[in-house]
Amino acid sequence: MYQYSKYVGMDVHKEKIMIAIAQADRRAPVYYGEIANTGDAIAKMLKKVVGQGDGAFCYEAGPCGYDLYRQITAMGYRCDVVAPSLIPKKSGNRIKTNRRDALSIAGLYRAGELTSVWVPDKQQEAIRDLTRAREDMKMMERHSRQRLGGFLLRHGKVYPGRSKWTQAYFRWLEGIKFETAAQQIVLQEYIDMVKHAQGRVEAMEDEMRKALDGWKLKGVVEGLMSLRGIDLIAAMTIVAELGDISRFKSPRQLMAYLGLVPSEHSSGEKRKQGGITKTGNSHVRRVLVEGSWSYRLPARKTAHLRRKAKNASEAVQGIAWKAQKRLCTRYWYLINKGKLPVESCTAIARELVGFIWAIACEVTGKSTVSARS
Repeated sequence: MYQYSKYVGMDVHKEKIMIAIAQADRRAPVYYGEIANTGDAIAKMLKKVVGQGDGAFCYEAGPCGYDLYRQITAMGYRCDVVAPSLIPKKSGNRIKTNRRDALSIAGLYRAGELTSVWVPDKQQEAIRDLTRAREDMKMMERHSRQRLGGFLLRHGKVYPGRSKWTQAYFRWLEGIKFETAAQQIVLQEYIDMVKHAQGRVEAMEDEMRKALDGWKLKGVVEGLMSLRGIDLIAAMTIVAELGDISRFKSPRQLMAYLGLVPSEHSSGEKRKQGGITKTGNSHVRRVLVEGSWSYRLPARKTAHLRRKAKNASEAVQGIAWKAQKRLCTRYWYLINKGKLPVESCTAIARELVGFIWAIACEVTGKSTVSARS
């Protein structure tokens, strides 16, 4: 029944690791103790716990990252990083301690009740950190713009042009005069803050372009860029967060992983579906929903799309054109049925995932089924 003689559950924190062991031939897990969260202490614990036998280790995914996973696997042992949101919990249990968490993880791990998460390699994690840093810089830029806009609005300074944050807009800002020197300084500080934030975003995007050249998944990124609504930033975000997309067995599995499928609460013969589950990776879900808005326009091969798809194969470009024809028609079909534009775009994002999966399988050379299955 059991593959290993010992199943070790670890409750990992910044300074300490609590350890419990569930042996295959015993009923209840036992508490081993706590160790320092250092490489030497972990190596010593591994040799002492397993010895000459075998064993498997697991801990919850969290802020401490994957260094513990990499150290354990490098020493030849199995290690699983499990999803915290999918750990079974007893509703009547109102006591939570580190010791109990370690015992619970060990017991559930031995019973096969835990769900492992995909662990990226070091290069994949570095690209993911880069895309998330760019996202953080973009958020800072948006906040600085909002503060500048709020300051101007409070004092009745309204831009007469059509588009903000252009060269014309910044020239208009330079011509604004306030009666007091303090307000003039505040205006200049806000302008400088916006420009500084824009510079940081541009710098991060330049670093993303440089990192793409040496990335083993560059071909998948270039393939996804052939899709309408998916540019370099969005494509790198998707691949950085998901890794090898073809590892998902079907498009439906990927849709569910990204939280783009309807929630459901059915009982008896009544079936009740709600909004999307919003589980899984929120970074990918966000860029997909943003990109889906482009499908409200008629399907056509623009010069911009041709430039984006220049490095993609003919087969990939064919999938992208098929996606554009279907999704543009699908959007207006949903609108005419009475769906709100937001709901329609969410549905388009869900179907777009199927074409993303098909392109990833085509680029990596793995067999596919219909992207609509």
